[in-house]
Parts: sequence; C-alpha cells; structure tokens
Amino acid sequence: MERRKLLLIGNGMSGIRCIEEIIKLDPDLFDITVIGSEPRPNYNRILLSKVLQGEHSFQEIILNDWNWYEEHGITLLAGEIVRHIDTKARYVDTVSGIRKRYDVLIIATGSTPFIPPIPGTNIEGVISFRTLDDCNRMTELSRSYSRAAVIGGGLLGLEAARGLLHLGMETEVIHNAPYIMNRQLDPISARMLQRELEKQGMRFHLSKNTTRIAGRTRVQSLRFSDGTQLDADVVVIAVGIRPSIELAQKCGLHTNRAIVVDDFMRTSAPDVYALGECAEHRGISYGLVAPLYEQGKVLARAICGLESEPYNGSIPYSQLKVSGVDVFSAGEIAGDDSNIAYQNYDAIQGTYKKVMMGEGKVTGAILFGDTSEGTTLLGLVKKGASVAELIPDEADSNDNASAADKAAATLPDQETVCACNGVSKHDIMTTIAEHGLKNADEVKAKTKASGSCGGCRPMVEALVHFTLRGSNGKREITNSESNITAKSAVLPVCDCTDLSPELLKKEVQQLSPSFNVNRGHVEIINLMNYLGWNKETGCILCRTSIRYYLELLGLAADREIDSNSLLEEPLYRGVRVLTGELDGTGGSVVQENLYRIAQILRSEWEYVSLPYPLQAAVTQSTDSAVSVLVQGIGICSSPVGFEVYLGGHAKHPVCEGHLMGVAEDIEEAIRLATACLQWYRQTATYEEPLWNWVKRVGVISIRENVLRESMVC
Repeated sequence: MERRKLLLIGNGMSGIRCIEEIIKLDPDLFDITVIGSEPRPNYNRILLSKVLQGEHSFQEIILNDWNWYEEHGITLLAGEIVRHIDTKARYVDTVSGIRKRYDVLIIATGSTPFIPPIPGTNIEGVISFRTLDDCNRMTELSRSYSRAAVIGGGLLGLEAARGLLHLGMETEVIHNAPYIMNRQLDPISARMLQRELEKQGMRFHLSKNTTRIAGRTRVQSLRFSDGTQLDADVVVIAVGIRPSIELAQKCGLHTNRAIVVDDFMRTSAPDVYALGECAEHRGISYGLVAPLYEQGKVLARAICGLESEPYNGSIPYSQLKVSGVDVFSAGEIAGDDSNIAYQNYDAIQGTYKKVMMGEGKVTGAILFGDTSEGTTLLGLVKKGASVAELIPDEADSNDNASAADKAAATLPDQETVCACNGVSKHDIMTTIAEHGLKNADEVKAKTKASGSCGGCRPMVEALVHFTLRGSNGKREITNSESNITAKSAVLPVCDCTDLSPELLKKEVQQLSPSFNVNRGHVEIINLMNYLGWNKETGCILCRTSIRYYLELLGLAADREIDSNSLLEEPLYRGVRVLTGELDGTGGSVVQENLYRIAQILRSEWEYVSLPYPLQAAVTQSTDSAVSVLVQGIGICSSPVGFEVYLGGHAKHPVCEGHLMGVAEDIEEAIRLATACLQWYRQTATYEEPLWNWVKRVGVISIRENVLRESMVC
C-alpha cells in the first residue's frame, strides 16, 4: 500500500524532533520529505553561541547528520526555500521550481531576528545572530575590525557578546532596560551576572535607547536618545525574534502574532499543522526548546492517529549557562517583597536563590551560580505547590552534603530532569547503574539528557555523583565481587541492599528460576546472598519485597530463615471496595448493576497480593459522597454505561483519577478494571502506590496497554 506523503517545511529542532517521534511510533506510515532553507542538516541552534565562543565545532552540534535522513528514507531538500503553499490542491512550490505534493503538511519555519526600526540597520557591518552563517560572518569581521557593539542585553545578546570577546574584539553591550536579562532575572541576580561578565571584558550601557546606527558606507557609531554616542565597527542586533509566518499568511491560514493552532497543533486548514516558534497556542508563541519538543510529541501522536493528551501550554523557564555562569529562572519572577517566599544571597560563594509565591503557592524561582535545584523548583512551580514543600537545604547546619547532592537526593524519581528530551531522574540513574556510566557526557550519549539546551547539565552531574556514591553517601558502588551488572542508588529498598526496588524486581525475576526451585519454592537466603546483600538474613521490608516478586512468578519463598519467619510478614492483599450509598437493595437497575460490579471486584481481588494498599470506589456518579476521582480505582455510571478511572489519591498530594475508558456493560467494566489492576501488579515495584505508578508509567502508555488487555480478556 502506498504510504501517505508527509511534508515538513523547516529543518530545525522542533520539526525534526516531531519527525523523530513519528518514526518511533510508526516508521512505515509516511513517505517523508523535509525542506530546509539552510544548506546543512539539522543542528542544535541553541549551541551556536558555543561555536562562536570556540567551545564546539559545527560538527559537534549537528543533531541528525546526512546519514540519518538516508537511513530513515527521508528526502531532505536542503538549501531550498518554499515560496507558495496551496492548501486546497495540497502542494508546495520552492523558489527553485520544485513542486512537492503532500497528504499531511507540518509548518515549522521557526522565526527570524527582529530588527527594530532604527535608521542604519541596513548598512555594512550590521548583522544579526541566528544562524551558522551569522557566526561565520562575525568570525570574518573580527579579522579586520576590533570594536563591536551588541544591541540587546538578553540571553542571545550576551551569548553573542561572549563570542565576540572570544574573537578578540572589544565588546560593548547596549540594553534599554536598567539591568540585563530582565525577563529572566531580578536586579540582584542581574548585577551578579553583570559583574562576572565585566571580569571577562564586557562593558555595559544600560537604560540606553539607540536612535541611529551612523555611517556612510559602513558602521561608524551608535547614537543614543540621551545625546551620547559610541564608536563601533561591527553592530550585532540581538533584541528578539519574530515568528516566520509569511507563507502561512499568503496561503490564508489563520494567523495572529504567529500561526494559530489548537491543542493538537492543527491550523485552520485540513491536515496542515504548525509547531515551534512559528506557532501560537492559546495566545502564546514559545521560543524555548522544551515547549517545542512537548508540542512535537503531541503532534506526532495526532498525525499517527494515536490517542494523545492535548498540549495545554508550558511553564516558561530557562536553565542555562551564560558565558560560563549557571543561571536558572522559572515562572513569575517579578513582584514586591511581600511575594518573596525565600531569598538567600551568598556573596562569598557567588550564589543566589529566590523563590516567589502567590496565595501560598510557589509561582517562580531564580537561581544563580548553583542551579542544581532548578529541576526541583521547576516541578514545584509547574504544580503550584505549597510553599511548605520548599526544600529546606540550609536548615541542617550539621549536614555536610552539598546543595547539589541534596537536590539530587530529594528530587522525586519520576521528575523530569531534561525537559528538552523527556528524561527523568529514574531514567538517568537506572542508565548510570546498568551501563556503569561515570560522567555527564556518557549520560548524554545514552539518554540525550543535557544534549539540547544544556541547562540541566548541573543536575545530570549531581545525579552521576549521587548515584556513584550511593544514596547514603557512605561508599562507592562498584560492580566487583558481584554477579549483578550494576547496582543503583535510586532509593534502595532498605539498608540491607544497594538495589533500588526496580533493580531488585528485575534481578529476582531474572535469577530466581536458577535458585533451587523445589516444588515452587525458592531459597530466599541463597537468593539474597547471590544478590550481594549487606545483611545475611535481610529485614522484613526486603524479604517481603522479594517474596512479592517471587509470587508474581508463581513461586514461593523458602520460609525457614532462623527466627525471622516470613509467616510474620504479610503481603498487601485485597482491594478495599467502597460503595457509598449503594447497598444492593431497593435501587434502580443502574444502582443494582453498580453494586454487582463492586461485589465482583471484592470477590475476584479479595486475596490477590498487591504492591501497596489499594482502595476502589463504585458509586452512582462523580458527585457521590465517596468520590471515584480520588481513589485508586473508580467506577461510576454514565449515560452510555460505566466510566472507569485510575490513579486517584485523596491524601497529600491530592491526585485526580484519569479516565481509562467507558464500558458499555458490567462485564466490560470488570475487564477494564481488572486489566488496570493486573498491569499495575506486573509493572509496579513493591511499596509503590498506584497513583505514583500512574505518574511514572504515564497515562497514555497505561491506557494503551490496559485497553488492549481488556479486549483480549
């Protein structure tokens, strides 16, 4: 069958990330063509400043080389510019005369540098900073000229200025605000950064408005509104970006500041999508890489015809290294003193931390010098956490652990560390353990964490250090004298072992069949000894964990362990089912059916072992006295049958259950609930609550698996 034609306009980071996701989901679904205006493969535009500063070569920032396109059967038209889109006839024309037809079109044209309406911006010596060609142009100019001026004191302007310093030019930064990076920093952190940059050789002119770039044939000076001027040979304009929407406007797509899209990145034309800097979602056009990658994942699933959570927008944040200085900023950072939840300035260490609050919730944060807590703070901002959840890292003066180690230790396992590439703490630490990784570069090669914007690098380094030292910080974790491939410091099961629950489960399932299986029994002492236990007989927690994992395999643990009888270590068994107002008598047909569902759940799951105590609710509606939305399993009636919810939690932190599906009858509702419970039993670790498992595994993944299993049952 002929594959559908997918055409991507734009060979940048957001568009290609979407293509990567599509290839993962269904590599044979589309015949893919990419049209890129630059004559080169996809590269990391964020790291252009590192190329300019001499830290990387261009080859080192290429994300997908020429071979990648060929290996995946992708046609790349590099150096081609699209001049026309016909959304009715479904084709595009390029300037060189190439016509490409499509079934699905993705517009990811990104943005162009914003050039302010200042006289003189078109004369020789005035350039922008956006592409590799701009970097090459700056390098060329530095060979002939010595005085450079950068208009713009934001991140891009400072990175350009640092690059010009590296090229040996005298560099002046002109900014129209009273302090640099005013969108990401407050006056204190901005002054700290300015002092560091001044030590490197930059000079600053703040609260300056440029009125003219003077020069007859090429740049000679800048003129300001206060009557002063500054001599310059080269002027770099870095004051912002403007979405590239000319193509979209010409073909009649709905545009505002950018191309207007819905929660699934659809434009106003059928089968035409937009994402990245050229897209506007709920009135916002994002210029940071993490939101663009989030959009790409949603769009990939939508295009492949898979169920997907909608894109609901992103919390803006920056975690980056500005000219060698670590800086983090997230959420709302402006406000008077009454909105400051926490503030600490350490002039000796050169660090600064400020957390903002609103109505008792964390709303924003700034870190300077040490950004290892950035991932944790971002998580608090995203969920609008109570200020009581702030990490008290300065509270214990007797604790010698560094702030980075504390941040690594307290970060939840499933918290995303690298938002650009969707890599969690659990992913990083498990990879370190399984592959014996020793540094952040090796982690980047395996997981891509810190491989895009690089802002999460401090946390990745902290996790490497934390993992290798062990979670208790007492000794190095090694592979010697053990048959285990690697041990993990991801929250060990107990002090008897260095294995995390995930690795313990994996080892038991892999090794138990070889340990004297006699009539379905496994000698648990030998198994623990083989796994390198620190304590010969273990403890109640680790023995019970092993027993649970063995039971999943249909095996039983040998109960003869001196005086520590496993008979005293009960597993969590049975689902507690709440029915609220249902009593099985005198009700409607719907109520009788719901009561029957509750009874079946009780009988089928009364003696089944579980990873953690579990409560279910079967009620008339979501408004009943016993809410189905804050229970592990929730079932209520609906106009078409029964709704089944999963992963609710009534205690702190309160979680609302996710709708797994709608069943037409009692049998289907039981099958769906049973599939959810079975999948939880098989994939969760012992002592892992259901709500936490849902968060770790992901709603979409669970839904896909349980719906498939419930149809098979």
